Amino acid sequence: MQVARLAARLVIGGLFFGHGTQKLMGWFGGPGLSGTDQMMGSLQLHPPRRNAVAAGVTEAGGGALLAAGLATPLAASGLIGVMTTAIRKVHAPKGVWNANGGYEYNLVLIAALLALAEAGPGKWSLDRAFGIERTGTRWALASGALGVAASFATTELGRRAAEREAVQQPPHGPSAERAI
Repeated sequence: MQVARLAARLVIGGLFFGHGTQKLMGWFGGPGLSGTDQMMGSLQLHPPRRNAVAAGVTEAGGGALLAAGLATPLAASGLIGVMTTAIRKVHAPKGVWNANGGYEYNLVLIAALLALAEAGPGKWSLDRAFGIERTGTRWALASGALGVAASFATTELGRRAAEREAVQQPPHGPSAERAI
């Protein structure tokens, strides 16, 4: 089981690291910060730049922490938050199945992250080396709850920021011209 946990951490953490650097720096064929900024705006996650940076840093940092087996429950919670937001803002309307653009893959990642948070990162981890490994059902539930709460807080803050931006925008169109 030690080798399996190490492999899961390296694969899942490494892929999240890659996704984060796609968002932040355009590595691995990603959109970079400007493209991610546009995507966040289209998802109404305002302000888009702040959310683009937050998503990229959470994926890259959380992925690196997970791969190293350091602060595993915290890394899992950040990544669960990103996946929960992806489900809520992008994939849920398309149903479950990934073939239709649904949330199947995101849900599998969340389950794997919860399993790692519950079982712990294993013998070959920095958590174990530093004597800070935390495992068990409570840690998994706390990781999941914190991630989901962060997703809801992020989207609510984005909704409020969008409302403030809409109020501050000058009027456009024919009625605005008549007012001048």
